[in-house]
Amino acid sequence: MTVSRRHVLGLAGLAAAATATGVAGCSQPDEPARMRTLIRNVRVFDGVRTIPRADVLISDDRIAEYDGRRVDVELEGTGKTLLPGLIDAHTHAFDGDLAQALRFGVTTELDMFCLPANLQRQRRLAAERDDVADIRSAGTLATAPNGHPSHIITPALAAVLGDAVGPFDTVAAPGQAQAFVDARRAEGIDYLKIVIDDGALSGNSLPTLSPETVAALVEAAHAAGLKTIAHVATTKTTAIALDAGIDGLAHVFSDVGPNDPAAEELAAKIAERNVFVTSTLSYIEVLAGERGGAELIQDERIASRLSEQARARLSGNATGASAHPNGATNAAGAADALHRAGVPLLAGTDATAFTPGHGASMHHELALLTRVGLTAEEALAAATSVPARCFGLTDRGRVAPGLRADLVLVDGDPTRDITATRSIVDVWRRGVRQSW
Repeated sequence: MTVSRRHVLGLAGLAAAATATGVAGCSQPDEPARMRTLIRNVRVFDGVRTIPRADVLISDDRIAEYDGRRVDVELEGTGKTLLPGLIDAHTHAFDGDLAQALRFGVTTELDMFCLPANLQRQRRLAAERDDVADIRSAGTLATAPNGHPSHIITPALAAVLGDAVGPFDTVAAPGQAQAFVDARRAEGIDYLKIVIDDGALSGNSLPTLSPETVAALVEAAHAAGLKTIAHVATTKTTAIALDAGIDGLAHVFSDVGPNDPAAEELAAKIAERNVFVTSTLSYIEVLAGERGGAELIQDERIASRLSEQARARLSGNATGASAHPNGATNAAGAADALHRAGVPLLAGTDATAFTPGHGASMHHELALLTRVGLTAEEALAAATSVPARCFGLTDRGRVAPGLRADLVLVDGDPTRDITATRSIVDVWRRGVRQSW
């Protein structure tokens, strides 16, 4: 289904809030007539704070100040909440995944490993159609020869995913860092992902990048204007990433218990270095053998939007990866320590073609974030304004005049009950109101 008609929304009463938070308005009385949709009397979580009642206008593909003039479509928002489109800060996109993400209000995915042929296909889809999520990507990640994730790319996986998996460039020494980054830039990556994982957490022994090679990759990427994100799993690999000058971490560490002083000390160091961390608590649950995400299938608000195939995939761990048996508990403790230390936490699921599932698992991730100490508003920010800020996505992540009309309308109040994000009424992507 290709959506072609554009709808437009509007926001009365948000101009002052937008100005106060540094977002310019876009009222242009002399502009050509556009399709305009007005949502009246709606509660708005704008990405940072909650506005109890507002009128919100979408003009073409942008949010605009409502000026009292005619509208083409008017929606009643009483009892509902309008959110910025959700941003999943850690995914792996394959065919069909961007469409599924959008069904659950995820309007942007930050992909963390996508081979060139697959990436070109996903980018083209996102550029040409409005019924799929937008995508940014790290393209080919930087890892050692035979390092993670080479060991989980099996012939069976290749048979399912085709050209989306297969041989890829690796880095063996610091002297290869510049050429690797240059090759990724030629592929059009948006940021560089660097894998620092010796397999110790899951009882394996994997080749991994040396600290010198990690530092060389970070230096080359920064010189090219790229942010760097490190795949880490332990306190040791996290420390290596910090020493190299990394910008963000793709996972919380999960090798030490919640009350271990090492977790507190490392969280303080991460905060001091102004490094952001993506949570991926949903995926760590899966790796630890827990099936917390199974509750999604039991929630009709989620299940009704899933295909039978997607439901089956949410029930298992088809990649064959594994982790520390206490990983989920340890990761929750790490996330709590990071939050208390003031580290920016980004909601990310590590969604794949299997489990966690695209879109659906973001709603489980939000619930997990509230369980480790974030308020509902903080969890919502972790899926909207915080990833937008950390990844430089200046046109989204907020409900404010002038920004992209990537929006989600839900029944109820997710600023009090985070599971209300599952009660999706409408989704707009680039101003296009979806119809399923």
